[in-house]
Amino acid sequence: MTDKITVRAEAERLFAFFKAAGARPVDADLLQPAETLLDLYGEDIRARAYVTQDPDRGEMMLRPDFTLPVVQMHMTHGGQPARYSYLGEVFRKQQAGSGRATEYLQVGYELFDREDPERADAEVFALFDEVLSPLGLRPATGDIGILTAAVQTLRTTERRKNALLRHIWRPRRFRALLDRFTGRAAPDPSRLDLLEKVAQNGAGAVIDQAGPEIGLRRRADVLARIEALQADMAEPPISRSEAEVLDEVLAIRETLPNAHQHLRDITVDLPGLNPSVERMARRMDALSTAGIVVGDLPFEASFGRTTLEYYDGFVFGFMAEGRPDLPPVATGGRYDALTRVLGRGQEIPAVGGVIRPELVQLLREGLA
Repeated sequence: MTDKITVRAEAERLFAFFKAAGARPVDADLLQPAETLLDLYGEDIRARAYVTQDPDRGEMMLRPDFTLPVVQMHMTHGGQPARYSYLGEVFRKQQAGSGRATEYLQVGYELFDREDPERADAEVFALFDEVLSPLGLRPATGDIGILTAAVQTLRTTERRKNALLRHIWRPRRFRALLDRFTGRAAPDPSRLDLLEKVAQNGAGAVIDQAGPEIGLRRRADVLARIEALQADMAEPPISRSEAEVLDEVLAIRETLPNAHQHLRDITVDLPGLNPSVERMARRMDALSTAGIVVGDLPFEASFGRTTLEYYDGFVFGFMAEGRPDLPPVATGGRYDALTRVLGRGQEIPAVGGVIRPELVQLLREGLA
């Protein structure tokens, strides 16, 4: 069993490495405003965070990670470019019986730089690769931007595309929506029954028959939802050929150069992917310049789809071979959209990552 003092010492070693790489040390409050997190992630975040009430500040959450408060700090006070590092506890609810830690240390590195985003991606990945190299971890890379671009190219309504984009980080929900929009899944009987009743009696009468209002949804909200369901039902399905190409993108799992070539071939059918594929090529060049052997680097198009929802571009992780029981030792990625949301009209390309020092120490002990 790795004790906390030893883990803290390992965390300090990692922290010192990032500071030596030019990062400014920063910290963040343990209690974060729940309103900001809920605005970003919706009510789903409640299942993953510890919520409490503060008499003066209202609903608060124990810090689920550092990226959001670091972005808020930078967008208020930071210059450009800027590099930050941090060390501290984060708190995550876990499913009962999972055995996963609910409180653990994070050490992270964040880079804000608008001049050359692909070079910034390479810098962050190379730093993590270097500091973790003694452990022989398996790296993984991906690109959420390619997935979002593939969805945006679909010839369907903006409402459907937005629904798919909202659930990219929930693969099962995404698959269910895609199957529904393509007609590969049978329509929900309860939805069909509702729309049939609305067609016969009118939406107002159906709502009246349902009884009094309960909960947060008001009559206007329900009417708007019914109208959206009617409009969607009237839309033609997404073509099977487009859905198959999207499935092909999601299934890519190759070395980075082979994945790039595969995606280059797919742009014949989905030309909207071209900008993302070109960024991927520039990133490969930057990684090579940073000393990474890109010919051996794995790429998984679906990697990063079960992490926090702010990643919107390049993503990466480092996993322990032969230890499927352990979560990733390190994860990271690009989150430009988060700076737009929190910057109140300002934005700056940003990329970063975090390491779990207790996992690093555990693996070090296994190698000793």
